Amino acid sequence: MSKFVSIEDIENSKNKTVNCKVEEKIDGINALSPIYADLTLKSLGDFIEVSGNVKGIVKLECDLCLKEFEYNLDFKIDELYAKKALIEDEIEPGQEIEIKEGQFVTDLNGSDKIDIYDLLYQSVILNLPNKKVCGINCNGEDKFLTEEKISDPRMDVFKNINVKYK
Repeated sequence: MSKFVSIEDIENSKNKTVNCKVEEKIDGINALSPIYADLTLKSLGDFIEVSGNVKGIVKLECDLCLKEFEYNLDFKIDELYAKKALIEDEIEPGQEIEIKEGQFVTDLNGSDKIDIYDLLYQSVILNLPNKKVCGINCNGEDKFLTEEKISDPRMDVFKNINVKYK
C-alpha cells in the first residue's frame, strides 16, 4: 500500500470517498506485529475527513517496575484535513485570533496528498496511556534498584556509600 493518498483520487472517486486498509510496521513504534488500520477518506468540500479504526499490539515499559508488557491498541480515528489555509494572510505575526469550531484541523499546506503513515504514527503515539503500568497489582517496590539489577559500571560508586547521621 502506498503511504500517501492523493486528494485528486478522493475527488474523482465514487461519492468522493476512498477506503483503504493499512497493515504497516511503523518506525518509532515498538509493535509486536504490524499496525492494522481500516480507514475511510471522504471529501467534504474544503476538507478531507479521515475516519476509521486502528488495532495492534505494542510493547511498552512499565513506569513503576520497568518490565516490558504488551498493550492492545484499539481506537477510532476521526481527523480533518484542510485543503487550503483556514487563517488568511491578513493576520499579522503575534496577533491573537480566536479559533472557532471546525478550525482544529490539520492544514495540508498546499500538498496534494495525505500521508497515512504519519497519521498512523501520530495517532498511535497520542493513544498510548500517559502512565504505562504493566498491571493493576504492580507497585514497583524499587525492583529496578536492587543490587542484582545494577549493571551499569558508572553506578558502582554508589554501592560503597556510607552515610553517617549526627
